[in-house]
Amino acid sequence: MHIGWKLRMAAAQRGVWTGAQLQRLLAEKAGLELSSASVSALFTKQPSQIKLSTLIALCTALDCTPDDLFDIDTTPVTQPISSKSMKVAVNDAPTSRRGRPMPPI
Repeated sequence: MHIGWKLRMAAAQRGVWTGAQLQRLLAEKAGLELSSASVSALFTKQPSQIKLSTLIALCTALDCTPDDLFDIDTTPVTQPISSKSMKVAVNDAPTSRRGRPMPPI
């Protein structure tokens, strides 16, 4: 699964070209005061996390939905089988953290 951040595109489609314009819209329409650095980071980088209140403010300011801000690829990711899962225990006796066999109970 891959999630893309499309804030710059969504803003451009609505005539918002700079961080300063977005910052002004956020304050006027949504009542959210963000620093220039925070707006710039949202505008230029994909955030690793975003507060719901910030997401709502962005949608309010740009008159859009979260679907306009995210590009979500739901294609399942195939992961190779690791060699650890392929190991077959010769002796089913439990082992300690050091790899030594535990005494029978």
